[in-house]
Amino acid sequence: MMAQPMESDRPDFLERHFTIAELAEAWHVSTRQLRRWFLNEPGVVKFGTGKLTKNRKRTYVSLRIPESVARRVYHRNVANSRGR
Repeated sequence: MMAQPMESDRPDFLERHFTIAELAEAWHVSTRQLRRWFLNEPGVVKFGTGKLTKNRKRTYVSLRIPESVARRVYHRNVANSRGR
């Protein structure tokens, strides 16, 4: 029987990625607040440009947050504010 790889043994691209909505529900924080925390965070995967189109409408930027990045931001923002 093969041993399961440790979390640290997995390549970064196989790491679990979360949506803003998933983290908002788990952390009891608004999606709007989380979007601000993660928009310019190193390591977050962004889909879309957020630039204006010809119709002057802004395109949407979808974020996927790797587990390691989520853990770092959680400890910096959520855990510290709750006294953990």
